[in-house]
Amino acid sequence: MTVLAVARPGMRPWRSELWVPVGAVVVALLGGLALVAAAGVALPAAVAAFADGAWGSAYAIGASLNRAVALGFVGLGFIVAHRANLTNVGGEGQIAAGGIVSTALCLYGGAASLPGPLAWIVPLTAAAIAGGVWGSIAGVLKVRIGTNEVISTLLLSFIGVWALYGCVQSTRVLRQPMTDSATLPESLEVPLATQVPALVSGLDMPLHAGAVVLLALAALVAVVLARSLFGLRLRAVGLNPPAARRAGMPIGATVVIAMFIAGAFAGLAGGFMLQGEQLALKARFPSGYGIDGLVVGLLARGTVKGVLASALLFGFLRSGGIAMELSAGVPSAIVLVIQGLVILLLAGSAWWLHRSRRA
Repeated sequence: MTVLAVARPGMRPWRSELWVPVGAVVVALLGGLALVAAAGVALPAAVAAFADGAWGSAYAIGASLNRAVALGFVGLGFIVAHRANLTNVGGEGQIAAGGIVSTALCLYGGAASLPGPLAWIVPLTAAAIAGGVWGSIAGVLKVRIGTNEVISTLLLSFIGVWALYGCVQSTRVLRQPMTDSATLPESLEVPLATQVPALVSGLDMPLHAGAVVLLALAALVAVVLARSLFGLRLRAVGLNPPAARRAGMPIGATVVIAMFIAGAFAGLAGGFMLQGEQLALKARFPSGYGIDGLVVGLLARGTVKGVLASALLFGFLRSGGIAMELSAGVPSAIVLVIQGLVILLLAGSAWWLHRSRRA
């Protein structure tokens, strides 16, 4: 009732668009706090840990924004594919592919010797291409033999993640040289020259240049989807493939390109995660970013603004949830349930807004 009461019949549409999702988030967070209390954790300690981990310091804000950047890239790729009625659920594997290629170029591909910003731009570009190739496999399978892209991207994601495990477990591939049995199964740290520069130097804020790249690509995606011939083709293929084919549009090529773009954005997210945050390839490198990015794309309802807003929300939720688990002793399962509540109520509010507009 709380969420429904936010949008009154006489309320202006833009106010409904704003306050209904906000109300859904508030209700979800209150429900999460009730679960925390039921688990026997002191609410003041849990709330303080969440706030401290999400925005309690310059470092926490920068880390939350970096997480939002990675999720935003995956979400942008999702809405591009979704415009053609394609669903990319393989972000996790595409992130892994991007991270593997980025690490290989940074450590052994000579990227560190490139002049100036090329040292970090070239591995990022290669990461995007790797993710795009991984995504386009599903597009080719759909065009050639009619494989559902949900199934193929999901299975390709498993392959990508296991390929990542293999790379960091073997010293013949990307694992750091083993000096003793305690050597961790991860790569060496990428050279300083290949690391994505911070936006704010001299402060304890790790926000990197990926934020600027995300905003620039978000603007480009918005223009392409709304005002370009390719955006028109995506919409036509998504709404009515037979009619698009009769109009002479290249259906197969559009599907493959859309899946390539979706994978490229996820691969770029992997590159920024590797070169801007984690700095070494680890077995748990994707860390669920592909799944959360999928949710960001779903909640965006096909809009770039929705992707950015959802990415910010989940970036801060991720940081706050990690802090609650580590500092306040909140079980990780409850943190996941809180995120699930936010997703369900946001999705429900989106459905209700869509239904009210049609009424």
